[in-house]
Amino acid sequence: MKRQTIRKSIIFISFLLFPVTMWYFSPYMIIEAASQHIINGSFIVFSIMLAASMFLGRVWCGYLCPGGGLQECCSRINDGTAKQGWRNNIKYVIWVLWMTGVVSTFVLGKNNVSVNFFFGTEHGISVSNIYCYTVYYGVVFLIALPAMLHGRRAFCHYFCWMAPFMVIGGTIGRWLHLPQLHIEADKEKCISCGLCKKACPMGLDVTEMVKTGETHRCTECIQCGACVDRCPKGAVKYRFGWK
Repeated sequence: MKRQTIRKSIIFISFLLFPVTMWYFSPYMIIEAASQHIINGSFIVFSIMLAASMFLGRVWCGYLCPGGGLQECCSRINDGTAKQGWRNNIKYVIWVLWMTGVVSTFVLGKNNVSVNFFFGTEHGISVSNIYCYTVYYGVVFLIALPAMLHGRRAFCHYFCWMAPFMVIGGTIGRWLHLPQLHIEADKEKCISCGLCKKACPMGLDVTEMVKTGETHRCTECIQCGACVDRCPKGAVKYRFGWK
């Protein structure tokens, strides 16, 4: 449980720093920069997410995402399980439309390309004036509302524009047989106590995944390790390798 205390502390601090870092995760800012043929901070951050997820899956979501930190605070309001199924595909539709816009903007822009990691920020800080504060609270409301209405990390499940990068990266990693961090289960040790399901901040039915042996392939798993730390029999554990 000490690991979860550290994880929750890190992800909460990440949320507190969101006024500084917001533009580095912005889907709008990357298009704004692309219109000027500039590779900005969010372009670089999203590229790093894609590359890192080939080996680490969605660790970013579990340990570092400011939006994840906000939603875990919202679980104090609504600790229910967000309905999934077809709703989880909404984020991929959003991602495809957004990436189409980014690529089109680059193609239609100027020929020369430059790199400016701090594009759109003031001395590297995203929220630096009244207008930015308006955008900031709009984004906070956008992330928090689904979690408050629908349950644990509903925004991650339904609308997150960053998650598809890591899902795609993880899929590429499996295709290439790269070693990956994943949750591995031993169903023989499982006593169906349901503690892993209760602990999961994404509201996943970990107990059922343990029985079916699908823990390592769940694209909604954020590798936070909450189920690992809560299991009294060691039926689930972290593993880094190819499966």
